[in-house]
Amino acid sequence: MAVSGARVNLAASEAAKPPLARALLAEALGSAALLAGVVGSGIMGVQLSQGNDAIALLGNALATAALLVVLISALGPISGAHFNPAVSLVMALRGELPWRRFAAYGVVQILGAVAGVLLAHAMFDLALWQPGTRERTGASQWLSEGVATFGLMLTILLAQRHRPAAIPALVAGYILAAYWFTASTSFANPAVTLARSLTQSFAGIAPGDVAGFVIAQCVGALIALPAAAALLGGDQSLAGGDPGTPQHSAR
Repeated sequence: MAVSGARVNLAASEAAKPPLARALLAEALGSAALLAGVVGSGIMGVQLSQGNDAIALLGNALATAALLVVLISALGPISGAHFNPAVSLVMALRGELPWRRFAAYGVVQILGAVAGVLLAHAMFDLALWQPGTRERTGASQWLSEGVATFGLMLTILLAQRHRPAAIPALVAGYILAAYWFTASTSFANPAVTLARSLTQSFAGIAPGDVAGFVIAQCVGALIALPAAAALLGGDQSLAGGDPGTPQHSAR
C-alpha cells in the first residue's frame, strides 16, 4: 500500500511539472540572457572605465547580480531557473530533477549560453566568433572556482529549505560577492565557462583553460551535497514549491 501511494505521489508530481518543451525554452532563454548580460556588461564596463579594471569589474558584477534576480524570479516557476549544468547535476542527484530532464537541460543551457555570447558581440558591433585569449589557469584559479561553486550550491540548498522565496536575492548576492572574493571572479557554471571561451572581451577565458574550471566547479558542487546534508540533518525537504522545479540559478 505504501509503495502504491508513493507511486501515485510521484505520478502526481510529474504531472504537475511544466511541459518539458516549456522548461527547456526557459533554460535556453535564461542562459542566453545571462551570458548576454555577463559579456555585454563586461564590454561596456571596459569601454566606460578608461582602463580602470576595478570599475569594469564592479559594473560587470552589479549587472550580473541584478539580471540574476530578474531571471530567477521570472523563469524559476517554469524550469527551476538553473542555467547551470552543475546546479542541474546536484538537483538530479537529489532526486529533484529527473535524469531525462538533466541531459536535456545541459544541452540547452550550453546552446543558450553560446547564443548569449554571440548576441553580446552583435550588440557591440564586434566579431561574432572570437575564441578567448584571457588566461585563467593554475591552482589558485581552480581553487577559486571550487570554492565559488561550493558556496553557490550551499546557498541554494540551504535556502531551498529555509528561505525559498529569497533564493533570487540570495543567489544574486552571493555571486556579487564572489566576483570579488575569488581570484577567478566566480564563473561557478560549466555552461558559462564554455560560452565565455568564445569571447576575447573582459569576461573571456582561453579555451584551453575551460577543462580545469569545469572540473573544479563540479567538484565544488558535489562537495556541497554532504555539507548541506550535515547542516540540515535529517530534514532536507523543501519548504515550498514543486520539488521537481526548484527555483534557483547561477551565473
